[in-house]
Amino acid sequence: MDPTVVLVLCLSLLLLFSLWKQSHGRGNLPPGPTPLPILGNILQLGFKDISKSLTKLSEVYGPVFTVYLGMKPTVVLHGYEAVKEALIDLGEEFSGRTILPVNHKVTKGLGVIFSNGKTWKHTRRFSLVTLRNFGMGKRSIEERVQEEARCLVEELRKTNASPCDPTFILGAAPCNVICSVIFQNRFDYKDQQFLNLMGKINENFRNGNVLSVQWLSEKHNPQSEFTIENLLITVLDLFAAGTETTSTTLRYGLLLLLKHPEVAAKMQEEIERVIGRDRSPCMQDRSQMPYTDAVVHEIQRYIDLVPNSAPHATLCDVKFRNYIIPKGTTIFPSLSSVLNDNKEFPNPKEFDPGHFLDKSGNFRKSDYFVPFSTGKRACVGEALARMELFLFLTTILQNFKLKSQVDPEHIDTTPLVSGISRVPRFYKLSFLPV
Repeated sequence: MDPTVVLVLCLSLLLLFSLWKQSHGRGNLPPGPTPLPILGNILQLGFKDISKSLTKLSEVYGPVFTVYLGMKPTVVLHGYEAVKEALIDLGEEFSGRTILPVNHKVTKGLGVIFSNGKTWKHTRRFSLVTLRNFGMGKRSIEERVQEEARCLVEELRKTNASPCDPTFILGAAPCNVICSVIFQNRFDYKDQQFLNLMGKINENFRNGNVLSVQWLSEKHNPQSEFTIENLLITVLDLFAAGTETTSTTLRYGLLLLLKHPEVAAKMQEEIERVIGRDRSPCMQDRSQMPYTDAVVHEIQRYIDLVPNSAPHATLCDVKFRNYIIPKGTTIFPSLSSVLNDNKEFPNPKEFDPGHFLDKSGNFRKSDYFVPFSTGKRACVGEALARMELFLFLTTILQNFKLKSQVDPEHIDTTPLVSGISRVPRFYKLSFLPV
């Protein structure tokens, strides 16, 4: 038979199989756009800004709909009610994690972010307990962050008020906090070992990791999830989640303060009134600083760092509203749709600390504040990240006035990248001592 004919027949059969699989596997899934054979809805999603594409689809198909990434269905949860109903009300059923091939090659289903089942439950519980033992949520970890904030200020003083790109310094500070927790030691920012650690973290995990001491109560148990390999992946997760997200938020936050100098000035007035200049900011100050607290929250809400969270998966067949979502279905919770809810946050596309203040100027909590996701898969390091953001930003503004290199009107705060996560554009600023 002619090779061309064979090729055409094979492609035709593949297309027919794809169409059958998509229509047969749809079952009682939520509605969604008609997928193309093999490609699914990939061409309709616009991967430069997936959250924007999902919002447009939600306007047609409602808050719960299905898209196909290739031949696999993915259920999208759009808006606070749908996200809450799945991740909180049905938290156990939706607590699985979809593992992409590239992630599985690196993590092998281990660690705390991309693991499932017993491995995930045991590792997450261990991580939370161990972090608490190392001072998470206690005075000892706060002192570590305060120490790093002081070192950050000294490093910024070395710029001598000259224009600088803050990317490295703001990345080094949260990385050093994780080092102080895991290795019980911080590093000078120019220390070669520290630079290597920031460049290739996984190459340095062999250097006396103190977490392994905690692991040794369990390592001889053949049924235990506490293997050295799982330990290393868990530490990698802590560095990956605890460094890049916080440093990007800090960098984006300073850019927003350059864009809105009146906000920075109002924060500095509150810092001067509550803290002064003779001592370091502490977490106890936050309750007396509603405006600063609101700014930190609004930075996280506005930048919408991880619009869709890491993908979840159903652990069993789930009846959700009027649909049946099969076991193992990938779930995309749209955190962006919650953070940009226009009923909870009027004019959500505007940077406005008033979103987190009541009419009396007191801080206003919101259930819609979900930058760390929500439910059983919420970020393990949320408490540490929130502590770092508050203490680093207040310490910087306590010691420096921020000067932009361009007129604030010309500062572009739209993200440079808007795919899986949003990254701010590169910029320079001067730190003027006060």
